Amino acid sequence: MGSLSDIGLAAGINILSAIGFLLAFAILRIQPFNDRVYFPKWYLKGTRSSPRHSSNVVSKFVNLDCGTYLRFLNWMPAALKMPEPELIRHAGLDSAVYVRIYWLGLKLFVPIAMLGLSVLVPVNWTSETLEKTKALTFNDIDKLSISNVGKGSDRLWAHLTMAYGITFWAFYVLYREYKVVATMRLNFLAFEERRPDQFTVMVRNVPPDPDESVSEHVQHFFSVNHRDYLSHQVVYNANKLANVVDKKKSLQNWLVYYDNKHARNPEKRPTAKTGFWGLWGKRVDAIDYYKNEIEKLSIEEESERELIMNDQKAIMPVAFVSFKSRWGAAVCAQTQQSSNPTIWLTEWAPEPRDVYWPNLSIPFFELTIRRLIMAVALFFLTFFFMVPIAFVQSLANIEGIERVAPFLRPLIEKKVVKSFVQGFLPGIVLKIFLILLPTILMTMSKIEGHTSLSGLNRNSAAKYYLFLFVNVFLGSVIAGTAFQQLDSFIHQSANKIPETIGESIPMKASFFMTFIMVDGWAGIAAEILRLKPLIMFHIKNSFLVKTDQDREQAMDPGSLDFASSEPRIQLYFLLGLVYAAVTPILLPFIIVFFGFSYLVFRHQIINVYNQQYESGAQFWPDVHRRIIIALIVSQILLMGLLSTKQAANSTPLILVLPVLTIWFHIFCKSRFEPAFVKFPLQDAVVKDTLERATEPNLDLRAYLKDAYIHPVFYCEAQSFASMEEDVEEKNPLVPTKRTSQRSSPSNSKHASELGTHS
Repeated sequence: MGSLSDIGLAAGINILSAIGFLLAFAILRIQPFNDRVYFPKWYLKGTRSSPRHSSNVVSKFVNLDCGTYLRFLNWMPAALKMPEPELIRHAGLDSAVYVRIYWLGLKLFVPIAMLGLSVLVPVNWTSETLEKTKALTFNDIDKLSISNVGKGSDRLWAHLTMAYGITFWAFYVLYREYKVVATMRLNFLAFEERRPDQFTVMVRNVPPDPDESVSEHVQHFFSVNHRDYLSHQVVYNANKLANVVDKKKSLQNWLVYYDNKHARNPEKRPTAKTGFWGLWGKRVDAIDYYKNEIEKLSIEEESERELIMNDQKAIMPVAFVSFKSRWGAAVCAQTQQSSNPTIWLTEWAPEPRDVYWPNLSIPFFELTIRRLIMAVALFFLTFFFMVPIAFVQSLANIEGIERVAPFLRPLIEKKVVKSFVQGFLPGIVLKIFLILLPTILMTMSKIEGHTSLSGLNRNSAAKYYLFLFVNVFLGSVIAGTAFQQLDSFIHQSANKIPETIGESIPMKASFFMTFIMVDGWAGIAAEILRLKPLIMFHIKNSFLVKTDQDREQAMDPGSLDFASSEPRIQLYFLLGLVYAAVTPILLPFIIVFFGFSYLVFRHQIINVYNQQYESGAQFWPDVHRRIIIALIVSQILLMGLLSTKQAANSTPLILVLPVLTIWFHIFCKSRFEPAFVKFPLQDAVVKDTLERATEPNLDLRAYLKDAYIHPVFYCEAQSFASMEEDVEEKNPLVPTKRTSQRSSPSNSKHASELGTHS
């Protein structure tokens, strides 16, 4: 458990680390040779030119303007200066709404912290319960928590009142924010520029037909059942071809590297080993070797293309169907297409950048099995990760271990070492253990078969949040309590253990303080420094760049990593709500995190990040739901804690809060969530009418023609004429190859799939 000196040492280390990162960023960002690292978004937009075009040789690399060094903090007001409407136009609605999560944290916790610090901290501090209880291990920070309030004390009513205040303030803030974001989304959809996904629906599980190909079957079905049908694009299983193309691109990069190396030293031909990663194998001429390998892959690529074009089995029972109007697409995407609910499954198509092509080739019947397997895998991953969590908590509770293992005392009793181990080490070790977790969870989401990048991110975020809740929060509290009160656990009777746990839970606030400082202070400062992209850019710029186009490709603007960052934010919401009525001294640490993160990520989305896709803030219902879960968890834990304090009279009163919270969530869900999953037909008609009036000669078919072709086929889009089938708009009879249309009874399988008009 961390004392004031331990927390002070951890705060000092993390504050100095954050200041160091910020100073390094302030100096590096104004150097001309780093301009593409810290302002890549403006280069991609074409509104910024390189300062290295200066005639002065030195000023191409080093900033010689002393005034800019004196104004090294000007990035902070600049990050706050851009108005939100302009921010949406500049970076997209996803980015603008993402930073609102941090602003929501400030709006929620600043008033709560002011009330908690002015009311609850004096109430807790002036009690003397812990000083009279010799069985428990505690320090000065624990005196600021509810643990210092005696059993049955009238002071507990202050905590109950605080819980009501927190709940109703959270209701107000969450309702207002949900309403604002829903309005922002509807306005964004109403006024955004024309996009292919506005007219397109993704159809899955197209049923097989003995007389027609998948493409012909899709054309027939939609031209009969949807009068606004325009065209369609079938999906090919091109995963193998995509792997060949990616491998070829990698070899081409190596060839460029060795060409540049040879150009700098023409007298010596570069060599390379042919084994794994060039670590072993036969040494050969590198340029000739990579040219030969690229030629082999080019032949394999062409062969694979021909195979896909001529093999009907390469066509998946999936298609992107486009309509003449947004109204037609909305009707199709939001209705059931067949009396059999397992076929002709329609949903809004992701925007072309958002499509995750490898998963479109997964057979539909496999999805349930895959998701069941991944659910079991997630359970075991969460369970076995308790081991490192317990190890981290053993570091955080040295006093408790010394009680049962006194032989360790000479090693860890030195003041500086003890403060470092307790105050800083647990947070950094936990951070290290969590580094690889988002990658593992994203891989699991990909195996589950989600077909869009936004869907993968939301699903992976849900897994990560569950993991953080079970392991980092509950695991740290339970394991930490066991280590912290180990002597009490051993010598007390079994019926006293729940009371010991109830009194010890607030004491874990010191551990979470250190974690917030490591992850939320120094970690966010490291984010703005962009050390890895900085190093990689200069490596690529030195060895791979020949032209300005190469230099642009060497930039790595990155994007908001919603799958890992949003669950981390939710962990801070959870900690803040749980400890607000228990140990409010934790709240200032969380407020610093939200304020600093809001500033940093606003700067990043303005100057750096280039989003891979735009979902129109479709993730906000998940954000709202997780905050509601955190609120309910805080109420239940407070209920359990008060029960150990023999405050039985408060139980019926606090039991009302989870019920009210669930009702509030149901109300918000019914009021606002439809805006995030459906597109109003009225809005679709208005937008279609306006577009027809302003652009009467728009060729929508040409606009949508190549929108949903697999990226590996872009260069040969014209050769895939069979991918898109045209329909005569004024012909009421739809041509078909199905002979059963003339002989099958009206209630046959084929008739039920196509409707009664065929």
